[in-house]
Amino acid sequence: MKTVGQWLASPWRRSAIAVLAGALPLVAFPAPSLWWWAYVALVPWLLLVRSAPTGKRAAYDGWWGGFGFLVAVHHWLLPSLSVFIFLIAALLGALWAPWGWLVHRFLGGVPGPGRVLAALAVLPSGWLMVELVRSWQGLGGPWGMLGSSQWQVAPALRLASVGGVWLLSFLVVAVNVCVAVLVSVRESRVPAVAGLVATAAATSAAWVWSPRPDLDGETRIAVVQPGVVVGVDKRFDREVQLTRSLAAQHPDLIVWGESSVGYDLAGRPDLAGRIAALSRETGADIMVNVDARRSDKPGIYKSSVLVGPDGLTGDRYDKMRLVPFGEYIPARSLLGWATSVGKAAGEDRKRGTEQVVMNVGHGLRVGPMVCFESAFPDMSRHLTQDGADVLIAQSSTSSFQHSWAPEQHASLAALRAAETGRPMVHATLTGVSAVYGASGQRLGSWLGTDDSTARVYDIPLATGTTAYVRFGDWPVHGAILVLALWCAFEGARAVRLRRPTPEPHVPPARTVHESPARPGR
Repeated sequence: MKTVGQWLASPWRRSAIAVLAGALPLVAFPAPSLWWWAYVALVPWLLLVRSAPTGKRAAYDGWWGGFGFLVAVHHWLLPSLSVFIFLIAALLGALWAPWGWLVHRFLGGVPGPGRVLAALAVLPSGWLMVELVRSWQGLGGPWGMLGSSQWQVAPALRLASVGGVWLLSFLVVAVNVCVAVLVSVRESRVPAVAGLVATAAATSAAWVWSPRPDLDGETRIAVVQPGVVVGVDKRFDREVQLTRSLAAQHPDLIVWGESSVGYDLAGRPDLAGRIAALSRETGADIMVNVDARRSDKPGIYKSSVLVGPDGLTGDRYDKMRLVPFGEYIPARSLLGWATSVGKAAGEDRKRGTEQVVMNVGHGLRVGPMVCFESAFPDMSRHLTQDGADVLIAQSSTSSFQHSWAPEQHASLAALRAAETGRPMVHATLTGVSAVYGASGQRLGSWLGTDDSTARVYDIPLATGTTAYVRFGDWPVHGAILVLALWCAFEGARAVRLRRPTPEPHVPPARTVHESPARPGR
């Protein structure tokens, strides 16, 4: 009968197990949203990698696990990208190869307490480097960051206000490393337990000492979600109908979802006039989202546009970070064939150049983002620094209506709210729409993918500055420092080992008459 080690000797079997192990964190994210699973989800992957016979094989296990992780958290893209999703996952999965080598380097064999303590700093730092690189919007952006699985856990949200989603990812990986050591290395359980205690202490300290948002006033913001309506004109009519129903509720701002208007309003004064009439009727400015070719400059833009009682206010935000393949094709001359195998963009959208904070009246300043820009912590942080009282994301996941994508996308706003200490509104065309308070707590119920409605939310406003807004991505900088110090230590050790050891000095032999012996005599 084969042992587990013999069965895993096959590279193909190891690779298949690595793919499955890498995919395990999926259920920690919405829709299942088993947040607690994130703290043990990496353990099978860690145990597999540490058992690798060589560092090279461990790197392959990291690569294949990264492939499984990316396919799992982006599985809802399969109808749009077809087989292309596997190619992208294979390329980006290589980011986990160095991490796999690090796991083997620190946890392979029987690591002593010192090596385990070092692993608790180096391995989470290595994971953060992977998340940092793949967070570049050209590589798909920070979707599925491990820390974002904690969006509904109050202590984790408090930690997010200190170090952002980066700090959460670091601590989640550290806990997984501790559990893996407890399971597999009896000799080093003491430092593993110490790591768990330190994590609990850090969480408790953040809960007690991190500043809470200072509540100051309240605003009423309405979300208009038309639901699945075929045709841009019919959708516009439905949005008008739903918005008119808000007249008696006196909102301060009304928000429509992404691509809620399919025409450039500067070129369609009739549509702009209808929205302005709604603004007069409801007493609130209306933020719509235009996905259309502009009349004043070439190209298609996706833009947040503010309309007041007198028409277009002039406030406009053009989306800066576009979805690869969905809104543009990277290196189109080389990869343009993707349009023939999936729902890739037939024409590239144009990018905006700067973020915008809009004054919508009633003393309220809002910071708009569009679609997956809500996944980027730096964008909401910059809007907060620029004076936004409320963060707003206009989104549409209608192409993925029956997948886990709408719930995952809606959950990201909770992290952005907690990080910045500012409430956030996530308004969509077809669900899920959601609103969160300044601490990341959910306000009211979600508008699900079956809802076609308009709803008003009473949102407490907050002041003050969180540690994350003030100090930014300091966990990332700390991770870089940890890795740099480790590399310097390893380099110094390598030099010391390569330095030739001087031969011991041997005194010359003496004759019986106590005189030095002469060679040759």
